[in-house]
Amino acid sequence: DACPGLIKIRLKFLNDTEEVAVARPEDTVGILKSKYFPGQESQMKLIYRGQLLQDQARTLRSLRITDNCVIHCHRSRGDSAATPALPEPGPAGPAAPGLPLGGGTLMVPTVMVVLALGWYFRINYRQLFTAPATVSLIGVTVLVTFLAFGVYGQ
Repeated sequence: DACPGLIKIRLKFLNDTEEVAVARPEDTVGILKSKYFPGQESQMKLIYRGQLLQDQARTLRSLRITDNCVIHCHRSRGDSAATPALPEPGPAGPAAPGLPLGGGTLMVPTVMVVLALGWYFRINYRQLFTAPATVSLIGVTVLVTFLAFGVYGQ
């Protein structure tokens, strides 16, 4: 340890990014929040060992937070206009491409069943389908076919 009396705390976020905070054991939860999340203290939820750190006056030492401990940080969507956009790029960005037709999920079979039902009703109840509905069904079928072969064809 370069600085005696200081502890390093790993602040881990939902999008798996991590930041190292340096604090004194005598610092309170409130001091930690105001130092690392200025102006966002009310929106930040800190979780240590599965416990929400709600008491802003508790010291890190009293919570048994020691050097190299991990505190999970979650930014709740508060009233502020600037902060709600911040958490979205992390979790939503990388996760989105794998979701629609991820291999190993039930998504592809479910979509196939829904499409098969659509075609069944289109064939047996022709009078209920307008031309745009039929064109849409064809378009969705072609799209899903390309996506399915793209996922499973590799």
